[in-house]
Amino acid sequence: MKIYSWNVNGFRAVTNKGNWEWLETHQPDILCLQETKAREDQIEDAFLISSGYRRFWNSGLRAGYSGTAIYTRSAPGEAQFGIFSDGEDPEGRVTRIIFNDLDIYSIYFPNGQRGLERLSYKLDFYAQFLTVLREKIAAGRKIILCGDFNTAHQEIDLANPRENEQNSGFLLIERDAFHTYLEAGFIDIFRHVYPELVAYTWWTYRFNARSRNIGWRIDYFLITENLLKRVVKTDIHAEIQGSDHCPISLVIN
Repeated sequence: MKIYSWNVNGFRAVTNKGNWEWLETHQPDILCLQETKAREDQIEDAFLISSGYRRFWNSGLRAGYSGTAIYTRSAPGEAQFGIFSDGEDPEGRVTRIIFNDLDIYSIYFPNGQRGLERLSYKLDFYAQFLTVLREKIAAGRKIILCGDFNTAHQEIDLANPRENEQNSGFLLIERDAFHTYLEAGFIDIFRHVYPELVAYTWWTYRFNARSRNIGWRIDYFLITENLLKRVVKTDIHAEIQGSDHCPISLVIN
């Protein structure tokens, strides 16, 4: 199973730029998207549907903001939206598909850069989501979390750690919130496979940051320990353009 995750920073923007050609080469079985910024009735995804994908789309209530989606070639047993089973998710931040004992989540964690209120919202989101996940881990579920976590975990995960210690995305309180997921039993599979590799998944549009590779690694695959032996490979695809993020991938048996 080949799973790709990408914060597209606007599904329609990527489509208008013609930045989906890489799908022909990479052929993901499951494509998880974040920050789709559109409703289902606003998108043109016939090229995905005609390739055999089923669509599961979670739009936020605010137009042109947030949103997650999953495209999958294999029909899941169930799809759910939001953190909790009631499906309430006003910002469209979580899409989940279920295959037997395997749960795959496409997640767009909040950004904390717009003041203390949003930072508090981000930290609450981290905590509430983990509460739900702990129950699933205790039940023996196999879980894959993928998406934009909006946090660089360690100094190796961003180009200028000292300069960003007081900036949201690398605040100690945010990094600690991310670390609670690892303490709960999740594995950052890229860092597990490549403990010393410097690689980024997001670059600001300013200052020619991408061409200079001044970036952050804020997009992750976190997996439960019961999936570790099934991992074949994981990668970051910095060569794929179209967003300020690049896709990441995970292949499992």
